[in-house]
Amino acid sequence: MYNKLKAEHDALLAERAANNSKPIKVTLPDGKQVDAESWKTTPYQIACGISQGLADNTVIAKVNKTVWDLDRPLEEDCTLELLKFEDEEAQAVYWHSSAHIMGEAMERIYGGCLCYGPPIENGFYYDMFLEEGYVCCFSSQYNKFKCRILNEKVNTPTTTVYRCGPLIDLCRGPHVRHTGKIKTIKIHKNSSTYWEGKADMESLQRIYGISFPDGKMLKEWEKFQEEAKSRDHRKIGRDQELFFFHELSPGSCFFLPKGAYIYNTLIEFIRSEYRKRGFQEVVTPNVFNSRLWMTSGHWQHYSDNMFSFEVEKEIFALKPMNCPGHCLMFDHRPRSWRELPLRLADFGVLHRNELSGALTGLTRVRRFQQDDAHIFCAMEQIEEEIKSCLQFLRTVYDVFGFSFKLNLSTRPEKYLGDIEVWNQAEKIDIQIKDAIGRYHQCATIQLDFQLPVRFNLTFTRPVIIHRAILGSVERMIAILTENYGGKWPLWLSPQQVMVVPVGPTCDEYAQKVRQHFHDAGLMADVDVDPGCTLNKKIRNAQLAQYNFILVVGEKEKASGTVNIRTRDNKVHGERTIADTVERLLELKCSRSRQAEEEF
Repeated sequence: MYNKLKAEHDALLAERAANNSKPIKVTLPDGKQVDAESWKTTPYQIACGISQGLADNTVIAKVNKTVWDLDRPLEEDCTLELLKFEDEEAQAVYWHSSAHIMGEAMERIYGGCLCYGPPIENGFYYDMFLEEGYVCCFSSQYNKFKCRILNEKVNTPTTTVYRCGPLIDLCRGPHVRHTGKIKTIKIHKNSSTYWEGKADMESLQRIYGISFPDGKMLKEWEKFQEEAKSRDHRKIGRDQELFFFHELSPGSCFFLPKGAYIYNTLIEFIRSEYRKRGFQEVVTPNVFNSRLWMTSGHWQHYSDNMFSFEVEKEIFALKPMNCPGHCLMFDHRPRSWRELPLRLADFGVLHRNELSGALTGLTRVRRFQQDDAHIFCAMEQIEEEIKSCLQFLRTVYDVFGFSFKLNLSTRPEKYLGDIEVWNQAEKIDIQIKDAIGRYHQCATIQLDFQLPVRFNLTFTRPVIIHRAILGSVERMIAILTENYGGKWPLWLSPQQVMVVPVGPTCDEYAQKVRQHFHDAGLMADVDVDPGCTLNKKIRNAQLAQYNFILVVGEKEKASGTVNIRTRDNKVHGERTIADTVERLLELKCSRSRQAEEEF
């Protein structure tokens, strides 16, 4: 059937080329125009006309800002971009084509039913259904999953398929010109999932891969993965006794004392900024009647992701976000224009019913807190409030040492309300860059014209600005853990000071020194293990990433001093306890990232 349909399609293109072709102008990114013929000239031919090297290195074309197969004829006057692998859209196409290659191998070797096989941020995956875990063959049957896609997802008179060897797959495309463009592929992970992420549907096997135009890029990627693995927040969290998860509460983190210190320090940091910036912190309920979510519009679009239950014949749910509760708070009494902008901040606990297969350490959880705030303001106040939010964001990210980029988001697929109102609304997504070059989305700033209408908020109708700087505190801790590789800056470190006595005769003095630092508000410990040598104790403290190691012997005991060195073995020498406490508190309050150097 495929060959027949392909022949008919080729004949249609040939007919258009013979009867409907006309001269067209193709505009390149530099403004230069190239003459071409509609239904005949392809982007690849234009690339060859510029240089063969360009043609060989081009992954995909972009025609009138839409990705386009290199061998697909142009149809009219257009703009043309030739995208190389370095371009994100080209990578998506490259990895999508690679998914088809892997899918062909999976189908040929295992004989199961292929499901979805999209590109993702770093590579691609393909899902496959295997009957009861055994190898099976559906070659003489229709793939029921592809039939579902046709029946449920395709709502146009025609659709497209692509062929890769014996694999014929439903696909919008576009793709690379041929499989020879995919020079190297690595299969690196597999997992289980459900059809369309629904736990009551078929269980699938998901295979992950990555591919590149040359082997050198793959080696660089493998090196990067090793570095990322060594920084994995789950490993560091376990090694440093920061947090853990338990099967009896999946997706909800247990923060141990050291992890709780980091958690609370981050929240206090944001609180201190709130005081400077006119935010008022509030506390709102965790459980709301479903009528609230119906009013906000979330019930219709988000109820599957909420934990809901029946109480006295009514449905209640744990809140997955704070905004509807803040709307009730705004509306609980008449408001005057003099109160605007009203900036409400909330660290309330949120719950979202994420699928168990999607839970990933601290980056994807069911229970979390956000540095959530909602600014109720007038239209004419929006510009200043957005500027203030961006300044707030820069202040916080400068402390962490993050560079970041801003993305202006369009409306989501499941938008609430009228499209005309959404055309006024804007959302800024902020992506931070970590120490090994990865980008993470945390902060958001979003205008909301819908909730004030749904809750009938008045003085005249205010606008709501949704704003988060850290985003999920849990997710931010994961990012910071991996960014610092467990080497926490002093102000955020749960292990700031380790006191090490030279021998047993100095143990009592070491305990007193530790108590001085503890009473001053520093995270201090003492190592009086009789089974360890002095050098071993110092080394243990350095490996545990204590920022400062204070060695005390008979000399220090007699003079009331400590001998100071850092986790990187920089020796600062002898100082009095009082001077050391004072200096460490100064560095902690400044939130310096290089306290060990600046001491």
